[in-house]
Amino acid sequence: MTSDPLLETPDEARERKGWRLLPGTPGKRRIAGWGLLVILVLLIAYYPIGMALTNKINDDPNFSVAKVQEEQSQAVALAIGIIDREVNQSAWPSNDPFFMPGWALDNMPNFQRGIKEALARFTNELADQIGRSRGSSGSDPDLMSARGYLNYPPDIWIWNPKVSWWAPTASSESQYRAAMHSLSTYNDRLGRDQATFERRADNLMTTLDRIGKDLGAASNNIDREIDEFSGRWVDFNADDVFYFNKGQLYAYSLLLRDLGTDFQSVIDEKGAATVWQRMVASMAEGALLSPLIIINGEPSAMVQPNHLTAQGFYLLRARTQLEEITDILQK
Repeated sequence: MTSDPLLETPDEARERKGWRLLPGTPGKRRIAGWGLLVILVLLIAYYPIGMALTNKINDDPNFSVAKVQEEQSQAVALAIGIIDREVNQSAWPSNDPFFMPGWALDNMPNFQRGIKEALARFTNELADQIGRSRGSSGSDPDLMSARGYLNYPPDIWIWNPKVSWWAPTASSESQYRAAMHSLSTYNDRLGRDQATFERRADNLMTTLDRIGKDLGAASNNIDREIDEFSGRWVDFNADDVFYFNKGQLYAYSLLLRDLGTDFQSVIDEKGAATVWQRMVASMAEGALLSPLIIINGEPSAMVQPNHLTAQGFYLLRARTQLEEITDILQK
């Protein structure tokens, strides 16, 4: 390097001042190395940080929506609120592609799928029973639409090669938003006396019977998981079963709480109010179970717990109370 500043070249001047940016210089390699290190750290942190920011189990037992008009359905309004919360206010990681951190989540997607299944069951009963007059009318078009939208698979992203290799497809979220719109239209029409909501004991009985069958299926899934994997410290499917059931219990506890408001006159007339409250409480208690790690241990073990059996207790108790209410309504 030229010692005289007056005789040095511009490149020599930059190097003297610490600007080591020439190709092949140590400074250039050092900057590139730090850049690669930063990129590597960001890539390593991308999934865990993204998963932490995305993951949210919305199991607030006091979740509710504003009171509706007397002619409208409080339970339908609640269903709209749940869809809005889970799809618009939260992420929907069930259909995230591999390059999004939600793809690596497990518990939240299963919890949301359980909620979705409960909403689909409720909407199905609206279309088949509650939302139509006794044997003298067809199904409500908005309820039929909502039922179709909520039966859409939960894992469809905007691109589905099974449908088309090049054209975008309807995502799960878009279908559930459409269901929310159909339910909202139905409830608005209900408030204008342009739709049907039959508050009859037989409609309520049928709805409770179908929900009881769903809880029975959930209980059977627990039995099967315990029979096949009980006693293992590592059971990667146990948390899937647990959180799906948790989502169902949670959604049903809220829907039946507000359905009790819709059918309050029938429930009070039959003297089923106390049992109804206990049934909703059983579902809410089961939905609040939230162990840090789901363990499928031996049911009789002293050290190794079995969280599925604990959940199964609340499932069966709620189902028994549903059957008790059905018996009361028949009288």
